[in-house]
Amino acid sequence: MSEVINNNSEVKMVEAPPGLEGESFFATSLDAVVGLARSKSLWPLPFATSCCGIEFMATMASTYDLARFGSERPSFSPRQADMLMVMGTISKKLGPVLRQVYEQMAEPRWVIAVGACASSGGVFDTYSVLQGIDKIIPVDVYVPGCPPRPEQIIDGILKLQELVKNEPMRRRNTPEYKALLATYGITVN
Repeated sequence: MSEVINNNSEVKMVEAPPGLEGESFFATSLDAVVGLARSKSLWPLPFATSCCGIEFMATMASTYDLARFGSERPSFSPRQADMLMVMGTISKKLGPVLRQVYEQMAEPRWVIAVGACASSGGVFDTYSVLQGIDKIIPVDVYVPGCPPRPEQIIDGILKLQELVKNEPMRRRNTPEYKALLATYGITVN
C-alpha cells in the first residue's frame, strides 16, 4: 500500500483495502467506533447534596445546555446511567449509600467528582465529612471549585468524554482494572 502524509497534520492516509472503496466506506477499528459512540451518549446520574447541585442544574438548563454534548437524558436510576456525578458534601453516613449507588451501575461506568467537597472534603475538615469520594469509589475526573461554574462542569464532562473515547473496550476486563476495584473492596465477575 502506498502511504500519503498530509502536510497539515500527523494523520497518515493509506489506500483502502480492495472491496472497501467508494465514498460511503471507511476503515477503522471497533474500539474507535464503540469509544466514539460511548463518549457521545453518556447518561449522567446526578448525586447532588449541596450547592454544586444548583450549578449542575444551571449546566442542564438552556443557557449552557449540556444536551449538546451528548448528555441529553439525566437518569435517576443507577441501572440506567453510566456517568455518576457526585456533587457536594458527602458525610460518612452517606458514604455507604453512594457506594451502593455506584455498585448498582452497570459496567462500563465512570465517576466525576464535582466541587471541592466531593473531591477533598472542601472546607469541612471534620470527623463527619468524607474527605473525598475517592476513599470509597474510584474517580475518573475531578472538577475543582466551590462551587464550580457550569463551564467547569462542562469541561469536566468533555475531559471524561475524551477518556471514554480513547478507552479500549477490554480495559474493564484487565487484571489491572480488577486490582483497582479490589483496592476499594469491589469485586467484578
